[in-house]
Amino acid sequence: MAHVATPVAVVTSIDGGLPVGTTVSAFLSLSMNPPMILVSLDKESETLELVTETGRFGVNILSSEQHHAALKFATKNGIGKFHGVRWDIDHDLPRIVGAAGWVACTVDRIVEGGDHMVVLGRVIAADQHEGEPLTYHRRSFGTHRALETV
Repeated sequence: MAHVATPVAVVTSIDGGLPVGTTVSAFLSLSMNPPMILVSLDKESETLELVTETGRFGVNILSSEQHHAALKFATKNGIGKFHGVRWDIDHDLPRIVGAAGWVACTVDRIVEGGDHMVVLGRVIAADQHEGEPLTYHRRSFGTHRALETV
């Protein structure tokens, strides 16, 4: 699967006013009517636990300049992931400042998938910013560039 290019996003939730988040590369658009997305979260994820409890989650689609944040949020230790990362509250969820895109969701359902849970979310808000998205391909970060047409 390392040969499949994927977008890099941070799924966020909130716990008693404190932000929680984790990096994911399994994130995609699922449906236009109703607007839905899906994300895959490790069964042991603190973020999954909060998403399950609250029934809400945010998806911060990282920009190509945010690869350090992607690494920070990919760690298993939940403490301090937001230290040094600018964020705001949007739809009562942590939103990382400067992300290329933002999606706020309510949980539609959660489906088991091996050692992960696939969370289907109904989109309640979405936003984008200009800039290149962060991608992950062959175990390294990059970005998308349009091909020149002939």
